[in-house]
Amino acid sequence: MRPGMLLVLWPSMGTALSAAVDALRFFSISAAPVPAVWLEAPLGEWETLTLLAYFGVMGLLAVFGLHRLFLVRLYLKHRDVRPPRPEPDGRWPRVTVQLPLYNERFVAQNLLEAVARLDYPADKLEIQALDDSTDLTTEIVRNRVEELAARGVPIRLIHRRDRVGYKAGALQAGLEQAKGELIAIFDADFLPAPDFLQRLVPYFQDPGVGCVQARWAFRNREDSLLTSVQGVMLDSHFVIDQTARSASGRFFNFNGTAGILRRRMIEGAGGWEFDTLTEDTDLSYRGQLAGWKMLYVPEVEVDSELPQDMASFQAQQARWAKGLVETGLKLRRPIAESGQPWRVKLEAFFHFASNLSYPLMALLALLVFPVGLIRWEWQEPWLLLADAPLFVATFGSLAAYCLLPQVLRDGRLRARHGVLFLGVLAMGVALLLSNFVATMEALAGVRSPFQRTAKYSQDPRRNRLAHALYRPQGGWLAWANLAVAGYFSLGCGYLAWLGAWSTLPFMGLFVVGHALAGLLSLGWEGPSFSTRLVGKPAGSSVR
Repeated sequence: MRPGMLLVLWPSMGTALSAAVDALRFFSISAAPVPAVWLEAPLGEWETLTLLAYFGVMGLLAVFGLHRLFLVRLYLKHRDVRPPRPEPDGRWPRVTVQLPLYNERFVAQNLLEAVARLDYPADKLEIQALDDSTDLTTEIVRNRVEELAARGVPIRLIHRRDRVGYKAGALQAGLEQAKGELIAIFDADFLPAPDFLQRLVPYFQDPGVGCVQARWAFRNREDSLLTSVQGVMLDSHFVIDQTARSASGRFFNFNGTAGILRRRMIEGAGGWEFDTLTEDTDLSYRGQLAGWKMLYVPEVEVDSELPQDMASFQAQQARWAKGLVETGLKLRRPIAESGQPWRVKLEAFFHFASNLSYPLMALLALLVFPVGLIRWEWQEPWLLLADAPLFVATFGSLAAYCLLPQVLRDGRLRARHGVLFLGVLAMGVALLLSNFVATMEALAGVRSPFQRTAKYSQDPRRNRLAHALYRPQGGWLAWANLAVAGYFSLGCGYLAWLGAWSTLPFMGLFVVGHALAGLLSLGWEGPSFSTRLVGKPAGSSVR
């Protein structure tokens, strides 16, 4: 619908919505005398529109929340299901290890050393350092590659100057020169264990397997509250999402690193394509649509580094959000027209539509203050009663989704879990503006370049050079977050002055989230109190 048509239809839409509320009042009076009392307050048109928009948004968010609960249920049902691992038969296929690099001067050497220690027959192994860098990284990588090659490591440097297709372009360029029938991929901050290939390659004895994905681990997750919260968020993906989808026979995505793909799957699915920001999800879904199986092996973990500043975290999440929507739009017709069962198609829809929650949350942010005023003016209990199930479905499901992996890892519910969940809520708000913009750009077909996530190898507070060179600047987004935090602060103050307490906790969350996003993006380092306040996890990772 065009914007002009929306303006023309808005008055009639308002009349229709008022009529809907009048019908609700009539039904309540006819069918239930008690609710009729709750609906006796006079409804102005703006209140009608505001409330129906608010409950509509909350209802849609509740649907996404119920889907999270569905994934939790699938996980609990299938958590012990593991793909059978064949015993090595002594016939090791040729493997090409690809290392896509772009301006990674602080982590590239660690990656090269880790990959050089991979325990695999040397005559069956090929390592490609795919370097698109424009800084000192190229010289650092070239020197280390020469040293490793002199030690007998089968490694070579492939340097591009044009950077066409960004990471996907580098992988495709390397694939055209690769000798391996299996392709293992590691991003610059990943450090695979020496037995990585020996543990995952045997799964490819099944000729139908096209991809095997390992789980990410995070060596810096306890460095700060920001990294601890990111660890919780990603645990939910790798523990619940990936296990639930893979073990139940639904499609899931290759995560772009810490995995192995069969070359025939890549080529048969059309190769690496550059028209989305999540080339890994795009390729893995095309491969599964072509009939290839994908396996998730969470007991194999690969150490990696979480973004250590808010600007890098926002940039990473915005890229993932935009890319997922782009991929969903690209593949919607092939998925819908495929012969896959409806349960596979439905889960694919929820996977690709998950980031539509950000436009919904943005609309909710616009509505929460006027709804607070309506609550205070009306003093009607039915508003709270109508809110309760939607609120529980939305935020209660998020609590189960985020906290279950932590409880299973630690063996019981601990105080640190509550602090971490509050951090997840605040960080969700902190991502609202950036992910809203990213999602709307994807829906509008606006293209953007692939923006790498800054990696430092250590805490940037101890590495000022890395911080200065690679840390993204907050820009307009930081000030926009602070402005939104100011708006909600004024709203909280006004509602407190009125005595409208019921809306304050929800609005306070927006104040904290947007203020953190703005301040941290502008360079405020924040307190490093993760271990003291949150505590350390009691157990090992859960699978």
